[in-house]
Amino acid sequence: MLISVVIPTYNGAHHMPTCLAALRRQTLLPYEVIVVDNASSDGTSQLITRDYPEVTFIRLPSNRLFTGACNTGMKAALGDAVALLNNDTEADDHWLENVATAFARQPDAGFVASKLRLFDKRDHIHSAGDFYSVRGVPGNRGAWQPDHGQFDSPYVFGACGAASIYKRSMLDQIGLLDDRFQFSCEDVDLAWRAQLAGYKCAFAHDAIVYHKVSATGGGVLNSYYDGRNFIWLLAKDVPSEILRSHWRQILGEQWGITRAALRAWRGEAARMRLKGQLAGIIGLPRALSWRRATQAKRRIDQDTLQKLLSD
Repeated sequence: MLISVVIPTYNGAHHMPTCLAALRRQTLLPYEVIVVDNASSDGTSQLITRDYPEVTFIRLPSNRLFTGACNTGMKAALGDAVALLNNDTEADDHWLENVATAFARQPDAGFVASKLRLFDKRDHIHSAGDFYSVRGVPGNRGAWQPDHGQFDSPYVFGACGAASIYKRSMLDQIGLLDDRFQFSCEDVDLAWRAQLAGYKCAFAHDAIVYHKVSATGGGVLNSYYDGRNFIWLLAKDVPSEILRSHWRQILGEQWGITRAALRAWRGEAARMRLKGQLAGIIGLPRALSWRRATQAKRRIDQDTLQKLLSD
């Protein structure tokens, strides 16, 4: 399998040597490495041009955030599969080899979730794949827990976008990242579209990537986009039978997020979370208008859908 690796970056030159050196050490070398730069001002272009001639470098004229950079790279990629990799990561030497093995072992999988561990605490999990709760919230399986293999299941709901791998054939059918999500939950939206279309997500527990976690994003900015995009996921992706069965839990979860933010009102992240929720509600009519196209591609039955979701 030929795997293209796409790395979005914005003022992340200090992360790139560790990330790119790990790709040079892969036992299965990437078919190509594409770095998409969101108009950085820290010398990223000079670094890549000087020290990494094997890398395809695309510099965008303005900052198009995570989804814009990723989609640019995914469109340019020529491999059978496309891996999205954060710049603040270090992949284990066998990462891509084990990803390819997972695709071969589980041919019904359209995408693969890597096992993300913490960069500075390498026996602890950042994400053993993504889950989606009937309460209407996504999350990382096993986050911050010591890794004893307790989350090494063959399939998961979705892949954390910090190290996710997608078959080109699946992307051709369901589309790339939704650029309207911009910065957060874009990987969850893609997982929903893939699952609804009948594709599974394999969890490659031995495809390990060490992640610095929000070193090049997150924080206050992430709080806003989480607040907004959690609501947009519900409007766009979550099937009607889930909404009908669990609407009380969904509303309760959103109200719980609001109350927690109100209690922490003095903190900028809390205020941004509330602004995000407000933006999500204001944008609901627009998000609901995207729903028809998503649900029209649904091939999964209700029983299978229910088994995908966590409590």
